[in-house]
Amino acid sequence: MPSGKNIKLILYELLQFAALIVPVFVIMERFGRLIRDVRGRDLTAYWLVVAASIAYVTSATLLVWVPLKYVTLKQRRFISEITQWRPTALAYIILCTLPCSAILIASSKVQVDDGVRLDLFTELPVSLVLMSLICVDIIERIRPYSLDSDLDMAGPVLTHLEQVTTVTGQLHTDEVPNGVTQDHPEVRNPPRPAIRLTTNPRVTSMAYLYSSSSRPRAYSGPLGFFWRRDGRGEVFVDTFLFWMDTVEMVRVAGEPSVFYSAWVFPVYILAFMSTLRMVITPQNPLLSFAGFALQDFPFFIIRVALIAVFGYVTPVLYVLKNVLVSLTFIYFTYLTRLRIFKRQSMF
Repeated sequence: MPSGKNIKLILYELLQFAALIVPVFVIMERFGRLIRDVRGRDLTAYWLVVAASIAYVTSATLLVWVPLKYVTLKQRRFISEITQWRPTALAYIILCTLPCSAILIASSKVQVDDGVRLDLFTELPVSLVLMSLICVDIIERIRPYSLDSDLDMAGPVLTHLEQVTTVTGQLHTDEVPNGVTQDHPEVRNPPRPAIRLTTNPRVTSMAYLYSSSSRPRAYSGPLGFFWRRDGRGEVFVDTFLFWMDTVEMVRVAGEPSVFYSAWVFPVYILAFMSTLRMVITPQNPLLSFAGFALQDFPFFIIRVALIAVFGYVTPVLYVLKNVLVSLTFIYFTYLTRLRIFKRQSMF
């Protein structure tokens, strides 16, 4: 009988493989139906598109996905030295998200050129692409953890005590007379042992947001189930929040006034560029700059332009979010380092 570790591995790999091939098949099938209807019910064009999607998925799986998975799982060659970015996420974005975005743009161009609006790319295929992207991100985040044990991310954990000589104790040791040896201890103030607090390596930086002396770590009363928490569930919440801005941008591209215009090109291109943030590991400090450069600042520019051209096709709340995140990133990261801001801090 396979072990739990092998079952978890097989489950993760099947889910990631399904997230790779299903969006491509759905988007290509919709595109084949679009080409068929535009060309007057031409079934040959439809089956050519379907055959091209099958050939693409087969080639991408055998030539890129399977070899990459083998090298990643076996930790072979240069993969074992990669710690700041995720090769699987990069491969997924290139093999699935990029062609799906290109097909969505091509579908808009085909309909605009022929003067028809068949509305084959509604909410379902777009949401399927985004949901598959989110699932791959979640799997990559929870892969190091077990499915049948608690993942406590509440704060620092005391793992062992180590006696460390303090500075005061070292000074008293240096002041001992030459005649006093270890066999005749006559030191009045022996060095005090200090406790070194070490943290669990699995504790993330976000854990300190939840650790507080005012809230207990555990509660055994009748309402103790309200205090229960697990880091794996928080990974799901954090991942969905991580992608909400991109989801809203793709939703704007689905508006008929935007989808059947030239504005669909920059909207989908910027939405795809924001997905590149998934390649960076969540603990990487570069993620903050990537969020500013690939999402918040470009999204702010394109949203202001869309509101000026089409009206309120996107909520003003997201515009405020983009501008506030961009300004705070610039201020706290760069402006506070200037001499004029070092004299008196506002925060």
